[in-house]
Amino acid sequence: MAELPASLGEALAAARGRIPASEARMFLREVTGCSAAQVAAYPERELSAEQAARYAGLLERRAAGEPVAYLLGEREFYGRSFRVSPAVLIPRPETELIVDLVKARVAPGTAPAVLDLGTGSGALAVTLALEIPAARVTAVDLSPAALEVARGNAAALGAQVSFVESDWFAAVGMAHFDFIVSNPPYIVDDDPHLAEGDVRFEPRSALASGRSGLDDLTRITAAAPAFLAPGGWLLMEHGYDQAEAVRALLGAAGFVAVESARDLAGIERVSLGQLPRPWC
Repeated sequence: MAELPASLGEALAAARGRIPASEARMFLREVTGCSAAQVAAYPERELSAEQAARYAGLLERRAAGEPVAYLLGEREFYGRSFRVSPAVLIPRPETELIVDLVKARVAPGTAPAVLDLGTGSGALAVTLALEIPAARVTAVDLSPAALEVARGNAAALGAQVSFVESDWFAAVGMAHFDFIVSNPPYIVDDDPHLAEGDVRFEPRSALASGRSGLDDLTRITAAAPAFLAPGGWLLMEHGYDQAEAVRALLGAAGFVAVESARDLAGIERVSLGQLPRPWC
């Protein structure tokens, strides 16, 4: 077993060539409570045996590929810190686009009903509840462990969200929503990227979706009209090369005003459509 680092400087040196220096500094801040400036300015500062052991454990796990978000137990989303665990997908910046798209479509003075399908950590549901205080938000997930994480995030951040254990719409009941949002699984089952990087450690059920990656997107699109109020919107995140296929799914299901929105990288990341209003 490698000798434990005795100081901040030794800890940073032990990480060199194994993980990025920025991550090593992050782990030191986590285990010592030091600020970034203190870590940089006082390399001679000693570590307790407990701090050194914890740091060494984080270093080993990160060097083996375990995601930083799981190691620290949190990830930022829309400017807020969300607790995460291996039971949930790690929130990613591109998913924030869904929040912006919903906010842009909420009529002033209304209290929209919002359904988040496959809520995971609750990042979307909790953020929408906080960003649109009048909204009535329901979040569903098939995983009890994921729902436990999501409920904890809602409580910690003071968001009013109803949670339901459900296989997509199965246990939602007869409710109708103004917005249905989802970041469902959309990776092809045999995609080699599933064996690389952070996704190796994330729940496969939240990532892969059939031979084309479209199985869950297809299920959601086909069922959503029965759960939307007239004029309601369905917004779904998808893969970088799936926008055209998802727009076709929305059109075939009777949605209008179908479009795809680009994330900050310029990738068509979210496709959406509106349920037509009946003619009077």
